[in-house]
Amino acid sequence: MATLLELGQEQYISLETFRKSGQGVKTPVWVVGDGDKLYVWTQGSSWKVKRIRNNSQVRLARSDQRGQTSGEWVSAQARILDTPEEKAKMRQRLVKKYGLMARLFLLFGRLRGNQDAQVVIEIQPA
Repeated sequence: MATLLELGQEQYISLETFRKSGQGVKTPVWVVGDGDKLYVWTQGSSWKVKRIRNNSQVRLARSDQRGQTSGEWVSAQARILDTPEEKAKMRQRLVKKYGLMARLFLLFGRLRGNQDAQVVIEIQPA
């Protein structure tokens, strides 16, 4: 079984969040590992954020950019971080791991004016 540390080294993971009905919804995301936690950068108004606010249980697996998983699923807990300090740390993590791709991604977000609408999803062992 993969550990959070190993999943943090992947280019993409599939993040499964759960609807109120219990049905899982899988989304491929960039992920950054830092210590024993994983971090994901996303729109604060996204459905995955709304589902996490309702139910912090998540599952993770290695995946490609289309969400095709490979490997076993790992259960974890997620929480939403939206302070300016956490967002700044996340931008640094993204640039460190993804380099030019992250810089472009962040630049386009800034140009669209939605940089403040982003949040950080912190994931830790269940």
